[in-house]
Amino acid sequence: MNEKQGGRNPFTESHAEAYQHLLHQLTAMKHVKHAVASVESLDGSCKWSAATGIAHPDGTPMETDRPFWIASITKMFIAVTVLKLQEAGRLSIDDPVAAHLPEEWLQGVHVVKGVDYGNRLTLRHLLSHASGLPDYLELKGNDGRTLVDRVVAGDQGPWTIDSVLKIVKDAGKPLFEPRTPGSSRYKIRYSDTNYQLVVAVVEAVTGQGIGQVFREEIFEPLALGHTFHPGDHPLQPTKPTATVWNGSEPFQPEPRVMRSFGDLNSTLSDLTAFMRALIQGQVFQNAETLHLMMGNWKTLSFALSPITPSWPIAYGMGMMRFEIPRLMTPFKPVPPLMGHTGAVGSWLFYCREVQMIYTGTVSQVMGAPAPFKVVPGMVQVMRNR
Repeated sequence: MNEKQGGRNPFTESHAEAYQHLLHQLTAMKHVKHAVASVESLDGSCKWSAATGIAHPDGTPMETDRPFWIASITKMFIAVTVLKLQEAGRLSIDDPVAAHLPEEWLQGVHVVKGVDYGNRLTLRHLLSHASGLPDYLELKGNDGRTLVDRVVAGDQGPWTIDSVLKIVKDAGKPLFEPRTPGSSRYKIRYSDTNYQLVVAVVEAVTGQGIGQVFREEIFEPLALGHTFHPGDHPLQPTKPTATVWNGSEPFQPEPRVMRSFGDLNSTLSDLTAFMRALIQGQVFQNAETLHLMMGNWKTLSFALSPITPSWPIAYGMGMMRFEIPRLMTPFKPVPPLMGHTGAVGSWLFYCREVQMIYTGTVSQVMGAPAPFKVVPGMVQVMRNR
């Protein structure tokens, strides 16, 4: 689909064909049942979106307005919420996490060489992945299985923050001592445990569930009518969420299990609107607040993991910066992309150089590499016009 707005659309048929070709590269990946993507200019003057494949096992076609599980793109929403609460004076990102949560939750969760760092962790550590807490999704229990393995096998959970922290404590495998972002020798390692704790702090400070906080702080102000947690009701009537796939099989835990991960469902148009509002300064009261998300980039530590982002991705605060090293693209360098990806092959990126917003998904449990397969090519389409 090549849409026009205001009678003018710089996207030509050749642009649309190039985007469509890249989209079909995704459905050629092993086990990918559908792919959906959009490219839209920051000013809204040009748009392209398309979907291919099936949304559900019954053969329902995937559509561009159908919601999908966005996975860790949700971290952008969480970071925005915390920073809005900071602007309102309800918390500070330099608050110790222990100031908002029960003391016993953090005892023993981060012990290095006999020193318990649990009460020293701040929201800034968590939001920047500088805490050194391991990712609870990848830790193996006594049975040799990770929590993800258990979910795939049919374990219905759900998992509360208590159970998440118990997994981390029982494993006793902190990655490194926490250091304040920006200080000497600090490092970061991506960990979903960090954002589970951040959500717990938000709920403690507001006295509301994170879904209601999202609704008041983001969904309603930005008119995101089709963004919601699994099991919740969106602001507007919405089509059934596209199925997530695990290999060739549908991944269909109960909504309460999906809610345990804390990740949202959304649509191409809502994600684009969210990114546009963020970049154009319509989300925060103060312009410098956005710099907290998009400044002080630090490259993630290398990780041999099918779901954990690592080098060459850099992280700010709830936001990634992806830039292919120049040595890998000496003749056609790709400008930096800022946004976030998800483990199921979802993405939301903004490219400042071409002033474009890119989003989409393949909804595949092992689809994390998908965005990096096509988004750089989508950026080059407009640069080569």
